[in-house]
Amino acid sequence: MIGLGTMINSAAIAAGGVFGHFTRKLFRQEQQEALNKTCGVSVMFIAIAGAMQGMMAIDGNKIISGRSMLVVLCLALGTIIGELIGIEKGFERFGEWLKEKTGNSGDKQFVNAFVTASLTVCIGAMAIVGAIQDGILGDYSTLAVKSVLDFIIIAVMTSSLGKGCAFSAIPVFVLEGGITLLARLAAPIMTETATAYLSLVGSILIFCVGVNLLWGKTLRVANMIPAVILAVIAAYLPWTF
Repeated sequence: MIGLGTMINSAAIAAGGVFGHFTRKLFRQEQQEALNKTCGVSVMFIAIAGAMQGMMAIDGNKIISGRSMLVVLCLALGTIIGELIGIEKGFERFGEWLKEKTGNSGDKQFVNAFVTASLTVCIGAMAIVGAIQDGILGDYSTLAVKSVLDFIIIAVMTSSLGKGCAFSAIPVFVLEGGITLLARLAAPIMTETATAYLSLVGSILIFCVGVNLLWGKTLRVANMIPAVILAVIAAYLPWTF
């Protein structure tokens, strides 16, 4: 069934949010703060692993690094584009709308929780490649694996940040569902190099989400999202990074 992977992933995120909401009551305030920082460290190391996989390679007995210029250019140009468009403000406005419509107007952490969780589960190669596989082959295995990871991540985030995290299922459903529907058009674009570049830059953005979890909202990560698109475009330039 085409689109089953998107439905499974969205349901897993919502279920993780519900689970995290009820287990949150078991923790005191200081324990929730400790859990939040632990979640930040975990997200950062997941991101580091993905980034190192994209930047490091073994050449004989040596470990060599590369694609530094790709990272610098994509992040710099992508952030400029995102700041001009105001993507972060768009996320926040949608989060405020959700907060009012869902009767959570008294939850001061709702918007921050929604934006942080959405960025964590939306950015990455698994979401895009998995949706393409689902749309073309009906193979939802990649999104099924992502669903398990997202359930755990959202459950932990909800326990520390609040129930706004559960609503990250909405942008995931829109993103993955849209890619699944357009998969036949998107598949030729996502070459091996394009996927590798996307995974690298996406991992760095997820690292930035971890920074915000640890030290407060230091970076406007949503405004950096165009960097992921630029990374895919970079795969088609006549030179390598």
